[in-house]
Amino acid sequence: MLITVAQFFLSLSILVVLHELGHFSAAKYFKTKVEKFYLFFNPGFSLFKKQIGETEYGIGWLPLGGYVKIAGMIDESFDTEQMAQEPQPWEFRSKPAWQRLIIMVAGVFVNFVLGIILFSMILMIWGRNHIMNDSLKEGVAVSEIGAELGLKDGDKVLKVGDHNFKYFSSGAMTKELVINQATNIEVERNGKRISLTAKPETVAKLTKHENRNISVIAPRYPYVLNEITEGRGAEKSGLVKGDKILSVNGVATPYTHLFMKEMSKFKPPAKLSFLKRTILSILGKLPEPPPPPATQVDIRVLRQGAEIEQVVQMNQGRIGVRPLAESNYVDVFNEEFSVGSALPAGWNQSIEFISDQLKAFGQMFTGKIKAKDSLGSFITIGSMFGPEWEWRRFWSMTASLSLLLAFINLLPIPALDGGYVMFLLFESITGKKIPDRIMEVATMLGFFLLMALMIYAFGLDISRYI
Repeated sequence: MLITVAQFFLSLSILVVLHELGHFSAAKYFKTKVEKFYLFFNPGFSLFKKQIGETEYGIGWLPLGGYVKIAGMIDESFDTEQMAQEPQPWEFRSKPAWQRLIIMVAGVFVNFVLGIILFSMILMIWGRNHIMNDSLKEGVAVSEIGAELGLKDGDKVLKVGDHNFKYFSSGAMTKELVINQATNIEVERNGKRISLTAKPETVAKLTKHENRNISVIAPRYPYVLNEITEGRGAEKSGLVKGDKILSVNGVATPYTHLFMKEMSKFKPPAKLSFLKRTILSILGKLPEPPPPPATQVDIRVLRQGAEIEQVVQMNQGRIGVRPLAESNYVDVFNEEFSVGSALPAGWNQSIEFISDQLKAFGQMFTGKIKAKDSLGSFITIGSMFGPEWEWRRFWSMTASLSLLLAFINLLPIPALDGGYVMFLLFESITGKKIPDRIMEVATMLGFFLLMALMIYAFGLDISRYI
């Protein structure tokens, strides 16, 4: 938990500081006074603040973003007293429209450039791994949703919509079905090429929040013991490295996904936290105590051509084994990038990310994707960093969030950068400046809309939690 929270706050801090630095730098370049530069919001008090020159730098206590307070600008501070005075040459409102426009888009520009740089850096340092689709000799393992799409264990996916599966990727399949609205899946089954039609109601399940981490398909490979924990049930029963699991309690489990599915039946339910137990108790929804878990399981394995069956003791649904990794059964190609090739690849990846967001946003308006399934508060975002500190994942998440922040900030909503850009473009085209009072009311409405959206997203996460 601490590692997850630390990653989230570090990423958020980097994004907020650099975004606000974009506004700050542009304002300073055009000789506009910046009164405050804050990481996080500080209603009532600040955790830290220091006056340097004309600007107060600080850290607030409310981690919902950050801000720069630019003199003579109508923002979320709602400083109407300042706006009631005569405009001063160093104020935002006294600058030409084109300068104000640059100041407003500078934060978004920084986030967009940061996303490109980070994606390029990731490609340059770690490259890009691909699983060669032709190397899946046993075909794919199919999830429940995959089965509803018409897929079967052992299929070899050849094409989804217009996307040819040279490289295996469950994420690519989900993207083609959901974002690019593909309806056709071509597979090889028992040596024959078959075309499947994805049902819209099944594809819709992939957009639901609870299914966001589900892999529709995965490489199919046998469960061969590679590590056996000393003193646990597997070792005590005589299972050894190299054993290939065939069945569990008489149920055939020749492949890893089948073995994991069968063993999950013996895993005890997760203990309720004190907070969750308290909430469920108040709501009268406290579940009945689960039955005592099974303590042993019959496992049949193949060892040097002979089948052997053992009774294995379990501890919390585990027997103390690890299989050979997936990489032993598939060919992984690492695509390497030089500095020269990483930058355009990072650019393309960033443009593709923004394009996908635009398509998803459009589908929300048409009702194909429900907004409540796409919304999430800092709880959802933070959980995506994972419980282990992996720099590749950290920088990838930060790059994605940077581009997402740029996209959201450009939405034409008052109180966001896009709202100001909309008003400034109107002024630039018509030559007529929007009255301050209208700007104040619009900004206030936009601010409350955003706060309501944040509260709604937080409520959704809480409801998912309980």
